[in-house]
Amino acid sequence: MNTEEKLKLRIDQLIGLADNVLRTERSGSGTWSTSSVDNEQFNAFKNASLSFILNLYSKDHPYYENFYNGCHRATPYETKTGRGILVSIKDEIEQGWLNSLRGLVSAEIFTDFIEMAEHLLSEDYKDASAVMIGSVLEEHLRQLCSKNGIDTSTIKSGKSVPKKADLLNAELAKADVYNKLDQKNVTAWLDLRNKAAHGKYAEYTKEQVELMLQSVLDFMTRNSI
Repeated sequence: MNTEEKLKLRIDQLIGLADNVLRTERSGSGTWSTSSVDNEQFNAFKNASLSFILNLYSKDHPYYENFYNGCHRATPYETKTGRGILVSIKDEIEQGWLNSLRGLVSAEIFTDFIEMAEHLLSEDYKDASAVMIGSVLEEHLRQLCSKNGIDTSTIKSGKSVPKKADLLNAELAKADVYNKLDQKNVTAWLDLRNKAAHGKYAEYTKEQVELMLQSVLDFMTRNSI
């Protein structure tokens, strides 16, 4: 199950919680009383939804703010308000807007780092440039894995630890996200990055770093997130 499928499953579960809350609706008594829903079920729905929205977007996102401000009392109206926000989020996920937005943000961040690497190269700082290019490449591999439902971490001694870039590269090629030639090239670029990171500066040239930069850009363009 890839990330998008997990998100769809979770959003459906939350909408189901809202439906369960609405089934507990009871009319208030007295002239000014309003209808209410089961308080315990409502709080479970509210807290689970807020946690989901916070992790998916951020505390400053309109979805979080609207849910937080519009769904805090155990009434049918506010339950429906929260449910409506979740339905909107579900539509974004199903239409692919969420992944598109994340891809654009990542592209902007990567562009900034690539420009920094280019500047370092122009100033003859080939070693720092190589490390930066390699870091951008590794993060791109992680995001490619997330996009294609490949775990980016593994369990060691009972703890979750990030997989190394070489393993991500192998698993992406195995899943046919890209071909064996790309896999070999990625291995070579990561090796150059590791040499730079470990002070083996004499084992590669500025020209090789320049070629690495252009090749990594081409690879990322062909294998976009």
